[in-house]
This record gives sequence, C-alpha cells and structure tokens, in this order.
Amino acid sequence: MTEDGIRLKRWVKRHYPKISDGEFHKLCRSGQIRINSSRCHGDEILHANDALRLPPFMSELKQNKNEKKESGIKFSLADLEKLRKCMIQNDPDFVAFNKPSGLAVQGGTGVKKAMDKMVAALFPYDSILPVHRLDKETSGVIVFAKNQRAAQNLASQFRDKTANKEYLALLSGAVSKKTGIIDNFIIKGKVFDSDEEIPSNAQQAITKYQVLAELPGILAWVKFAPMTGRTHQLRVHAAFSLGAPIVGDRLYMKHNDEIKKNNLLGSVLESNKLFLFAYKLSFQHPATGKIVTIRAQMPDFMASVVKFLEFKVD
Repeated sequence: MTEDGIRLKRWVKRHYPKISDGEFHKLCRSGQIRINSSRCHGDEILHANDALRLPPFMSELKQNKNEKKESGIKFSLADLEKLRKCMIQNDPDFVAFNKPSGLAVQGGTGVKKAMDKMVAALFPYDSILPVHRLDKETSGVIVFAKNQRAAQNLASQFRDKTANKEYLALLSGAVSKKTGIIDNFIIKGKVFDSDEEIPSNAQQAITKYQVLAELPGILAWVKFAPMTGRTHQLRVHAAFSLGAPIVGDRLYMKHNDEIKKNNLLGSVLESNKLFLFAYKLSFQHPATGKIVTIRAQMPDFMASVVKFLEFKVD
C-alpha cells in the first residue's frame, strides 16, 4: 500500500487529528470531502496530482499547538510521489532513498520541506526514524529506520563508525597528495591542526580520500570516506585541508578566487548544485546481521559533467 499512496482516512487523521471517525465519515457522505470533484467513502487511496477538496472550517483543526511550533513544514502529494520514485530499497526494518540535492533531511529554521516527515507520510504504519543525515545540498544514499529496534541498532552503527559511507566529489583546483587521511579539528567551518591551539569545543574530524582522476590544476575527482561525522566535514576538509573546495559549494568556494577565472569551471557552476554525492553505504542488517550495501545513481547534473570529463565513478 505504501507504494501506491496513502488512504484518505489515514491522511485526514494525520493532518486533522481533532476530527473523529464519525465526523470524517459524515463529511464524506455529505460530499464536503471530495477527490477530483467526486464523492468518496473514506478508504480511497490518494495519488500524486489528486485534487482533494476539504471544507473551509477544517483549516482551523489542521494541527495541534506542538505541530505548529515545529516549523510549518508543508508538502504535497506530488512531492511524496517524487520522493517515492527516489526509493532504492524497502526493507521491513529500514527504507533507503537516493536523496536529491536541495531537500533537507530534518526540519529547522527556514525549512519548508523535511524528508523525515515526508517518509513518515509514505509509511504511515511504521515508526519512521532518521539514523544518520546528509547536508541539504548533498545528494545520495540515506537510510531511515522503520521501527525503534532498527533505529537503535542502525544509529549505533553510524555512531560507532561501523557503517561505511563513501562519497564522490568534484573539487575545484589541484590536490597535491593523491591519497591520504585528513585528521584535524573542526569548529564552525574552521580547521585547527594538532600543532595549533585547539578550542575546547572543537571536534576531531577524520577523512580518508583518494584522487581518482583530474584535469590538472583545474578539477579533481575525489572519493571520500569520512571516519567521523562532523557538520560540513567533507566540505571543510576539501576547501581548507586540500585547498580545493567542492564545486558548487557557495559557502566555502569564496575562499578560492582563482576558480572564478576559469571558464570551464564557470560553466560547470551554472548548475548551482553541490557536486558532493553519497554514492555507497554499507552496514549490518539490524535483524539478520548480514552486510547490506546500497548504491545510488548519480544525479543528472553531476553525471553529465563527469561523463564529459571522462572520469570514472569507481
């Protein structure tokens, strides 16, 4: 059922919890709730692009006070259908998606759409819980647990770094050492090496990297394997530790004025997307213990550039 959509009654009860079952069925019988201008019984399954008509008074009952304070996140049935098409693997204990760039994983200030709420809407009979995260601008594999037991197991794997994440990124500039491990400390987008005075609230950040290919002096195609999970870790390590910020990184590319002088890179940047892709994730299945490896398909905006440059994915 989660593949086809959400039942009307379930959708209404989720968004209008103050309406009783009797009131809901009365609204259906009287024609005050309609789907595509047609009367309904309440057990219909909603699909993308359906026009759902509700009586005006229901807007006052839409959410309780706690939900209103959360962040005012909104999404449509069409949004849910788009996300459903991004599903990679659907398991009784977890669901994996190929997250598009620009979609936040969780709500917050200024966030209008959050992936965790949308996944919960796709799977209304499961307890959807995030177990790791990706930056809003980053695309690629992300996993949500479907029950509390799986959430605890998977979250511990990400916390203990037994889950392995691999990223592909296009960097602007040259990377002198082609393989290595970056090990330093990060706080608010700043890097501190071990021989410096390190602020007490800075966190250790460790990243393995390998240059897979390059356009000498202009672009580097790099594989990252983060050993820790700090905020913007790969973006900061690319920009400051390697001296080559990730293409499309509007926050950290400003530190490299030379890229603005290169016409090729300028044309690449027209996509206005971050060229950082979480392409592979491996972890132990929370129930069987077997190793699960999930790969995502590279987004078109990135794949077209990589193909043009004749860089290999792996």
